[in-house]
Amino acid sequence: MIFLRPKLWTRDFTLLISATVLGAAGGIAGSFALSFLVYEETGSTLAAALLIAINVVPGFLVPLAAAPFMDRLPRKPFLVGGDAVNGALYAAAGLYLLRFDFTYTGYLCFSLLLSSLSAFDSLAYNSIFPRLIPEGAEERGYTVSSMVYPVMQVVMAPAAAWLMEAAGVAAILIGQGALSLLAACVESRISVREERRPGGEGFSLRRWLGDLRDAAAYLKGERGLLAIYTYMAVTNGVASGYSPLFVAYFSAAPALYSLFSVAEFAGRSIGGAVRYRREIPRGKRFKFAFFVYNAYELMDATLLWLPYPLMLVNRAAAGYLGIGSATMRLAAVQSYIPDGMRSRINAFEGVMYYLGMGVFSIIVGALGEVMSPGAAVSVSALFAMAVCWLTIFRRRREVGAVYDAEPETAA
Repeated sequence: MIFLRPKLWTRDFTLLISATVLGAAGGIAGSFALSFLVYEETGSTLAAALLIAINVVPGFLVPLAAAPFMDRLPRKPFLVGGDAVNGALYAAAGLYLLRFDFTYTGYLCFSLLLSSLSAFDSLAYNSIFPRLIPEGAEERGYTVSSMVYPVMQVVMAPAAAWLMEAAGVAAILIGQGALSLLAACVESRISVREERRPGGEGFSLRRWLGDLRDAAAYLKGERGLLAIYTYMAVTNGVASGYSPLFVAYFSAAPALYSLFSVAEFAGRSIGGAVRYRREIPRGKRFKFAFFVYNAYELMDATLLWLPYPLMLVNRAAAGYLGIGSATMRLAAVQSYIPDGMRSRINAFEGVMYYLGMGVFSIIVGALGEVMSPGAAVSVSALFAMAVCWLTIFRRRREVGAVYDAEPETAA
């Protein structure tokens, strides 16, 4: 008997991935240029880390405020509107830099606004994405989604390094704004049918608070999800603090830093191709994920102590392992969460991630002020590994239940 895999590339899925490519292209170029602009203007890893830490405020407030609405109303308008406003703001920032000088205080305020939109847009994207993947194609769908950023990173990071010298940061930001607006136009053509959930009419503060309480009660009883979210908040928070350290380490040679993305892309491409054709079988997912988590932290801990060619090998290996565990985790977790509660649970997850980003980016950035970048990265990565054992391994039975759950019977 021949079993045919369900078709993945439907019209709506293709449109969403196309819009994601456009948004990622502009975002990578703009972030690359701005990171070096901030360091050149301030000369401080801590000042750069403060820009990351400021995301804590909207990371807390925006998802919690918007999630109950997204669980009761169609999510497509939130997605399209978020990208449209984001594009307009980046274009305005580019026009501003054409006429006025960079100010650190002004950029802190601008970052606060952008991070608010980013939190809103990510929540909408993560909530609608599972609706656009045909049943049975979840891991392949998340493999494609997870490959978008590294593919665009390898294309846009070297391009951004060249554009920064040739055209300047302002021109890059204007281009980023145009790409975000184009992404919004593409997303507007998605034809997924969404209906108002029960209680979508006459929304009230009391109902909004009740929705959040229901989601918090659900998450409190899911210790596997809590363990996954806690470790991911710590490891992603620590990793967010690495960026200023890497910028400081490669400040004299930005092109060498940009090649990190090329090496990681090579590893992710191979790993993504493997995962696209062969999914990780149920029953082995926890062991695979736990191995990858520990290997990833060890590779981060040793990264800046290696000769440069081995740094590239390190990033390629991290990309190969990371794509497999990330796609498996995303597909499993999003399938596990009930659709009517997905935005709210994703909002709580986002709150934990932003909290980790704010706290640990400051700590890692402060470490960069008192020790070498290599030592700061090593200490931070070993701490994240300890958290992995205290959460993922300690709750291995519950975490395994999330990773191995069947989509049609989960939650």
